[in-house]
Amino acid sequence: MTADAVPPPPDPRTRSAPDRLLSVLGAFDLEHPALCLTDISRRAGLTLSTAHRLVAALTEWGALERDDSGLYHVGLRLWELAALAPRGLALRQIALPYLEDLYEATHENVQLAVQDGPEVVYTEWLSGRSAVGVHIRVGARWPLHATGVGLALLAHSEAEFQEQYCAGPLASFTPYTVTEPARLRRMLAEVRRTGVAVSSRQVTDDALSVAAPVRGPGGSVVAAVSVVVPQADAQVPVLAPAVRLAARGISRGLGWQPEKET
Repeated sequence: MTADAVPPPPDPRTRSAPDRLLSVLGAFDLEHPALCLTDISRRAGLTLSTAHRLVAALTEWGALERDDSGLYHVGLRLWELAALAPRGLALRQIALPYLEDLYEATHENVQLAVQDGPEVVYTEWLSGRSAVGVHIRVGARWPLHATGVGLALLAHSEAEFQEQYCAGPLASFTPYTVTEPARLRRMLAEVRRTGVAVSSRQVTDDALSVAAPVRGPGGSVVAAVSVVVPQADAQVPVLAPAVRLAARGISRGLGWQPEKET
């Protein structure tokens, strides 16, 4: 199956109205940000008439927008709703001053991310002109085990989830990506011991990430912050305190009070 191919659609008779509606929105992704009606129908697994009806309703509401060429894009109304997510814009607004401080201290890529199931989702990214290139954008997703922020989040997730995740399969992106369950478990234990996660050459073979967990009011980990530097110039003992300080500042901004933890 090619990257553009879609699996055979389920029997339309078994699909609920919300499922059909969501399938239209799900037809859009990073590789397909603009679609014609025929492509939406195909990717959503809907008849052309059903797709036309749902697309018209979504466009009228503002969830989709149609440009002059006839292609549809995700609409601003969805962005407005997404901004209400507590792990989205609200988190970003509290975190941004600390992310900017971390960037000024390092002049390297600085990232903020949250966990969504087995993936990490990036909610903010500050990049320097001469910083190492990374395959990241706001909204991008990566498997938890392959990134610094992902390791920081995974290390503080529920034990049952950790065990299921470590059991695999674990995707590999470079020869250095950790794909052995036992090794990943040891890495997560080290993250909990030191308070920082180090991901070396796991996504690209020239970058290293140092990350720390961000805690919410109750002390649970709700996000992670990281700095990404060239592997050849990485100085983890220097970077770790700065990343921990940023994570601690964001945590306090979210209402975390470490002195009240038991």
